[in-house]
Amino acid sequence: MTETQTPVLEMLDPSTLTVDTNVRRDAALTPDFVKSIKELGVLEPVIAHRKDDGTVHVLMGQRRTLAAVEAGRASIPVMIVASPEEADRILTQVVENIQRTELSDADEADAYHQLSLIGVSAAQIAKKTGRTKTTVEGALKAKASEAGASALGKGCTIEEALILAEFESDEEAIAELESVIMDEPDQLFHVAQQLRDERERAAALAVLIAELEAQGKTIVEDAGNYADEENLYISAANRADGEPATEEDANAYVISTDYRGHHNAKPVITGWKEQGFTPKYERYDGGTQAQKGPMTDEQKAERKTLIANNKAMESATTVRRDWVKTLLARKTAPKGWQYFTAHAITHHPEVASGYDGKVAAEMIGAKFDDSDRWAWNPLRDHVAASKARPEISLIALVCAGYEKTIVKDSWRSASERHADYLGQLVAWGYTPAEVEQIILDKHTTAETSEDTAE
Repeated sequence: MTETQTPVLEMLDPSTLTVDTNVRRDAALTPDFVKSIKELGVLEPVIAHRKDDGTVHVLMGQRRTLAAVEAGRASIPVMIVASPEEADRILTQVVENIQRTELSDADEADAYHQLSLIGVSAAQIAKKTGRTKTTVEGALKAKASEAGASALGKGCTIEEALILAEFESDEEAIAELESVIMDEPDQLFHVAQQLRDERERAAALAVLIAELEAQGKTIVEDAGNYADEENLYISAANRADGEPATEEDANAYVISTDYRGHHNAKPVITGWKEQGFTPKYERYDGGTQAQKGPMTDEQKAERKTLIANNKAMESATTVRRDWVKTLLARKTAPKGWQYFTAHAITHHPEVASGYDGKVAAEMIGAKFDDSDRWAWNPLRDHVAASKARPEISLIALVCAGYEKTIVKDSWRSASERHADYLGQLVAWGYTPAEVEQIILDKHTTAETSEDTAE
């Protein structure tokens, strides 16, 4: 047939038809489906094309053809159409399977991979299939990774496979993520972000340590300011002649990490007693029961939890803001946004007066260049330049105001303000991190206690 010829309906023996490689690897021939074909036949024609050698190749209707063969049907209706290009064939099958029945993420990624191999771009695939370009690019990236391809083969979604692909070279991270997917899939994005942040901190730390070791410096785990410490900070030491010690006296360094995750090397003196140094300060407890000496195991455990939760809160901030950005990118504002903004402005006015314009602009996807000019506010610039979707800008403004008040240890205070904000996000579909859930749980417990008292 030529491209301009009219399709022709023929009754053909299904066993003589050729079923080409299909984007659906599993035809899913259930007993009920085969029984239906056996009893009623194929009611909707299969779409196929006839090659120059006379063979008929199925384009759409793989399941119906295979079921008819299994059911022993002598003939089925086949609509013979013009032969398509290979890319068009695959694209047609993808669209048909997406619309007709659920196409697994593994099958979808395989189809996109096939198309990419024959030169079809992600943008073209997205346009033809109705998927977003981001989804197609994610599927291709996951498929190109050994860890991602393996995950897809095990039934993971494209999103899950893409995250696993990101940590392909880290066996411990892969194991942890696979465990989360199995046991707590709703926490996957939070755990992945924590692993990203930890990886970034570890990389920065490795660079710092390498620089110090290249200079012949020794690294020690900790130091202090008083006589009961094994290692003494330079700032807390005097030389034997009574003069303050300087960095030239340091023979080691302690690496500390500030609240932003930045690493710093602080000079210390190890073995300071033998070298004749003395502490500048005496520990003074002011008559209180202040602890002297090293921390107890219980205190160490509490500090470990504190540090872990603070880090988790920082990672949750990244996930939460990205989620809000995705929410505000939808065509319509989330349900109940009017009350949310009104409640925030009346009950927590500081969120409206002290919001971060850059965070708000990022939440609505506004394009802007960083600036250091006084009172720079990209959200204000955006609103001044466009009257479109003002409600989205207002929601972003309020969310950015709440975000500015949330710090790494906000989980310890669990304020009503933060509970209101997180509670609204949850109502809109957000899955809180475990550390954020602490805030929500404490607030819920407080409300329950008040209701019981009444």
